[in-house]
Amino acid sequence: MNGLSFSELCCLFCCPPCPSRIAAKLAFLPPEPTYTLVSDQTGSRYSLHLTERAEWQYTQKELDCIEVFMTRTTRGNRISCMFVRCSPNARFTLLFSHGNAVDLGQMSSFYIGLGSRINCNIFSYDYSGYGTSSGKPSEKNLYSDIDAALQALRTRYGISPQNVILYGQSIGTVPTVDLASRFEVGAVILHSPLTSGVRLAFPDTKRTWFFDAFPSIDKVPKISSPVLVIHGTDDEVIDFSHGLAIYERCPRAVEPLWVEGAGHNDVELYGQYLERLKQFIHTELDYLY
Repeated sequence: MNGLSFSELCCLFCCPPCPSRIAAKLAFLPPEPTYTLVSDQTGSRYSLHLTERAEWQYTQKELDCIEVFMTRTTRGNRISCMFVRCSPNARFTLLFSHGNAVDLGQMSSFYIGLGSRINCNIFSYDYSGYGTSSGKPSEKNLYSDIDAALQALRTRYGISPQNVILYGQSIGTVPTVDLASRFEVGAVILHSPLTSGVRLAFPDTKRTWFFDAFPSIDKVPKISSPVLVIHGTDDEVIDFSHGLAIYERCPRAVEPLWVEGAGHNDVELYGQYLERLKQFIHTELDYLY
């Protein structure tokens, strides 16, 4: 039945219905925080302090381009947000949902480098339980976290939805797909996406079980924005077949980027990565709209 062994089927229907293989592969992995947010005397403004483990690669000038603050989610958690001003004339802002085992401190240098190269500002946030965000990481919190991030981006900076590009990487594609399925934005970029938790643990699964975690494959058909899918063909964490399946179900998918030989964490090192992003953001979106 769907290629599963008897023992695996028994595992699927264990109580609680969360197979150990899924939990092991999809466990949230928040690192020890690599930054702190220090508030002023009023408690309304924060400054970013990075630890050595953040591996900051730039100067104070670039650090001054980063604004940080806290916002509250509908589930009661306070999440850390980061706005990286990379370009004074940027048309688009990427709402970036990062991967599993990193936080905003570790991502800050990457955001500076990426935004300056593709002429976009970048807004990012730490999931509940990551960095200095309160609460614990969970699927439901992921969805409320990105909702709060988008709300903060719109109200604090006045950026209209058509100028927002949702960018999700790895586990970050889960909240990205969920938001994009409910809310139209300028575009969506899915970098190493997964179809669902059960499908990741049991590759031969053909259906979505009632207890499946992160069922992105069932949500992508509802995305009305243009979608660019990026995936390495040798991804050892989320198999390339996931990216292909997501691409095939997106109603407005553009030409994907399949990076030959790339794994899960090195797609950005290939030259075609930046070139494809720039083409999509600065050429194709003008044509699509």
